Amino acid sequence: MNSDSDLQIAGDILEVPHLLQPAREHPTTVAEFVGLARAIAADRSQWEHLVEYDATSRWYHRLRTGPGYEVWLLSWVPGQGSGLHDHGRSSGVLTVLRGELTERTQNGTRALGAGAQRVFAPGYVHEAVNDSLEPAVSLHVYYPGLTEMPMHSAQCAASVAPDTTEDVVTA
Repeated sequence: MNSDSDLQIAGDILEVPHLLQPAREHPTTVAEFVGLARAIAADRSQWEHLVEYDATSRWYHRLRTGPGYEVWLLSWVPGQGSGLHDHGRSSGVLTVLRGELTERTQNGTRALGAGAQRVFAPGYVHEAVNDSLEPAVSLHVYYPGLTEMPMHSAQCAASVAPDTTEDVVTA
């Protein structure tokens, strides 16, 4: 019996950007939401003029909505962070548009530079922070639209579900 999975044989489609289909007007699959985020990121005219920076709190702007999903634009000045949280019943795609963010989970810390993407499932607990000396901008796609963002204490971090995200390699 062959024990190779389809993923082992074909590879992860999200790691091969040229195999991703162009984003539909209204995405319905994880790959299409990733494609939507990439398309918006690539077209700076859709978001660059909207970005503002606020030293007192993270700035955010709902950029787009569609059937069951939302796209948010966020800015982060140095030192700003989200706090440890999940996204309730929403799945999502986080794309760094400018600068660098640090993502912290129970499994460790990773730096996300411009162009990096993370895909996450409902209940995924993480914290995003701008640990750099420069402002950062990120794009967030949520499906279904974000209705809650429960905060977690650091003590809860050790007992949360394992990392249920995937890195998405960008070109």
